[in-house]
Amino acid sequence: MRVRVTILSLVGAAITLLPACAAANTAAPPPSTESLPSVPPRPATTTEATAPVTALPPIPRVAEAEVTITKTTPPPPPPPAGVPCGGGVDACIDLSANKSWLLAGGKVTYGPVPITHGRPGYLTPPGTFHVGWKDIDHLSSEFNNAPMPYSVFFNGGIAFHEGSLSDLSHGCIHLSNSAARTYYEALSVGDVIQVVP
Repeated sequence: MRVRVTILSLVGAAITLLPACAAANTAAPPPSTESLPSVPPRPATTTEATAPVTALPPIPRVAEAEVTITKTTPPPPPPPAGVPCGGGVDACIDLSANKSWLLAGGKVTYGPVPITHGRPGYLTPPGTFHVGWKDIDHLSSEFNNAPMPYSVFFNGGIAFHEGSLSDLSHGCIHLSNSAARTYYEALSVGDVIQVVP
């Protein structure tokens, strides 16, 4: 019976302290020390007073290493003999020779084929370009709906397409009917086209 009373007393003391703890968390003023029973401080033992404080050894730092990742891209294949464009192109246009080729992996797959290109005032610009889009039955909105069959656009409005091999163009590369069909089927969006003067 005595043990039971002691436990209930301790439980009762804990219950009376709980509201004070909860009140402290809500920024209420701390309870008065006068109402709390005084607890004598615990006397220090000899071992506690004289025991040296041992510091933990420092954690060794892991040396920072500089890591460089290098992505190597193989160089483009060299151009085949007789083709004036650099390696790695899918089609080459030689304006001065009026010829064009299709290439793959640095090898000629078709050509040379005869072409005509831009007339004065509409010259075909040299440079390296990418196929942007294709249209098998394109009509020129700029030149009175002129037909441009098998169009492969690679520089804005400039395209390979079927056209006259005797008349100069407004900047496009004219091909024969069979060559225009072959270029249309062989070239894809993103392919590299190089035009040399």
